Amino acid sequence: MKGEFILLENLKTLAQNKKARHNYFIIETIECGIELFGTEVKSIRQGKVNIADSYASVDNGEVYVKGMNISPYEQGNIFNRDPLRHKKLLLHKSEIRKLIGQVKQDGFSLVPLSVYLKGSKVKVALGVCKGKKLYDKRDDLAKKDAKRNMDRAFKEHNNKY
Repeated sequence: MKGEFILLENLKTLAQNKKARHNYFIIETIECGIELFGTEVKSIRQGKVNIADSYASVDNGEVYVKGMNISPYEQGNIFNRDPLRHKKLLLHKSEIRKLIGQVKQDGFSLVPLSVYLKGSKVKVALGVCKGKKLYDKRDDLAKKDAKRNMDRAFKEHNNKY
């Protein structure tokens, strides 16, 4: 499952971190559960979640996602939690040990790539990432632009005939 995105049927993507795909090389992706409260789940189901500036870290043998913003549920009143609280990710101990080994390497970090519904459960796709240099980002943009130009040229050529 190296660098691939998790694709199954009955998945509904609620939030994606597009900036992560631009700023990092994604080495591996891991599907994690997330510990949430009821009003947070209701708010996520409405799509009121933002993972643009979030990251994950391993603290005391547990993985937490930090900076993930879940807007308060409108009908939640006293049951709403702090939108920016640290949320625990649910992983097996062996997976956590593997992540600790990968993150200790120089330049690797854990970044949430997307939040989605799998059946009725909220899942997080967590990526083990290595930061891109500025020239890598420029190279990716140039490739993307060249592909767009080729597709446009093919479309124009096919429309003529």
